[in-house]
Amino acid sequence: MSVFRKLKEALAAKAEEVTAKFRDGLAKTRASLAENVETLFRRAKAIDEDFFEELEEILIAADVGVKTALALVDELREAAAEQKIRDAAELKPLLVEKLVALMAEGQEGASLNLNPDGLTVILFVGVNGVGKTTTIGKLAHRLKQEGKKVLLAAGDTFRAGAIEQLEAWGRRVGVEVIRHQAGADPAAVIYDAIQAAKARGADVLLCDTAGRLQNKANLMEELKKIVRVIAREVPGAPQETLLVVDATTGQNALSQAKTFGEAAKVTGIVLTKLDGTAKGGIVLAIRRELGVPVKFVGLGEKPDDLVPFDAEPFVAGLFAGWLERTDEAEQPGAAG
Repeated sequence: MSVFRKLKEALAAKAEEVTAKFRDGLAKTRASLAENVETLFRRAKAIDEDFFEELEEILIAADVGVKTALALVDELREAAAEQKIRDAAELKPLLVEKLVALMAEGQEGASLNLNPDGLTVILFVGVNGVGKTTTIGKLAHRLKQEGKKVLLAAGDTFRAGAIEQLEAWGRRVGVEVIRHQAGADPAAVIYDAIQAAKARGADVLLCDTAGRLQNKANLMEELKKIVRVIAREVPGAPQETLLVVDATTGQNALSQAKTFGEAAKVTGIVLTKLDGTAKGGIVLAIRRELGVPVKFVGLGEKPDDLVPFDAEPFVAGLFAGWLERTDEAEQPGAAG
């Protein structure tokens, strides 16, 4: 069975709404990555070193990352030599197969770790402007749709308007927000939110945090303090520490992950604004270079546009045109 056929059968088992979100949300990356790859494959007269160097450049331009691009192209180069492939079109299924494998690698723990016997505390970290508060609102909506009782903690007390922004999301999705005044001690807010969550019998508490203080050292110390408060009040918590990064910042996401990982053990990545960038290849770089699963991706502005990351719909979204042409080629009576 062909790689494309296997991928389409895998997609058939998934919700059409999910596959459509990836297909539509990755339009800009598809135009940058898949269409450039398609052009290269179509005009390649030979599979030689120039071909592989240009493929590397296309992958790096889509923010796949230098290490990942080099490793991927090396694997294709070896496969082409072993299988004596001369036609670039024959490399298409190999590229798709290897991308799916790379995306899926290490994603076994990609589902949210929820406490089955009590309160789940999820801590959100990330710099200002990446969509952290919006992500919290969207995840609150998702969890509420799943029947969970959710509370929000307005722990970013330093950024102007952060508390009000979280309250606006709380009203939008029908979830209570625990807050103090602007400038209050963030750890005190989280403490009170935990007590409120226990008193109200909440299933999940989602905690916002500051993305910037006077300097990086202060920010990291504040995060460590919050983590200590959570661990003291809810043994085993936080069950998740999710780093929110903006896909449009590309490689900066990697350095952000390393910085925040020093203060709070990051258990997963949320990649926002993926629909607004041509550099969606950053998913590959994060997955391969950080060893942390990508748990969610943001593919739009609506509350339900925060989608669990899934390798197969992601790659299918990147190479939608290839899949469609494969469908046409496999129709009864098709030429070739």
